[in-house]
Amino acid sequence: MNAHSFDAQAPGGHTAALDAASACWLSALDRIERTRTADPAIRALQRGIRSLPLGGVRDLLRGRPLGHPVHPVLVQVPIGCWLSAAVLDVVPGTRRAATTLTAIGLAGVAPAAVAGWVDWADLPPEQARVGLAHAVSNVSAVVCHTASLTARLRGRTARAALWSWGGLAAVAVSGALGGHVAYRQAVGAHPAT
Repeated sequence: MNAHSFDAQAPGGHTAALDAASACWLSALDRIERTRTADPAIRALQRGIRSLPLGGVRDLLRGRPLGHPVHPVLVQVPIGCWLSAAVLDVVPGTRRAATTLTAIGLAGVAPAAVAGWVDWADLPPEQARVGLAHAVSNVSAVVCHTASLTARLRGRTARAALWSWGGLAAVAVSGALGGHVAYRQAVGAHPAT
């Protein structure tokens, strides 16, 4: 099935709306790629990360033994835990489990972030700009899930759920930005050497 036959099968109006949203998203990404405002900070941060004395750990963090970046593998912990916690928020009697999952997700952020920053430090300017937006979205997700955990620990379940859903929205934006860098901008597997 080609793209044209799929479009013909979509309910009227939905394809046009999806096409418009896609065009808007890609236009925003193109603007991020071209915007040089943060370049001095990006270059300084990249130099700083590359200068860290990580030794052989750098190759592990970059996923060289796997032949592909390890960052996408590590992000499964926070994303999976936070999504599961959000599902449990609507299941009666699972408040404690949702709290535990939110906390485990937050604990899983550090290894995923370190691996991501090590990968990001070697990106060319266009990808680094989008990667920085990806990182900012991730910070938003962490802030939301930290607020969610705080609310959970204080017994404020409705507030916790709202923060959790806000965090998942930030994760969705972050994932779309990360996917753009990995696939549309073709950043991915490392040489086997």
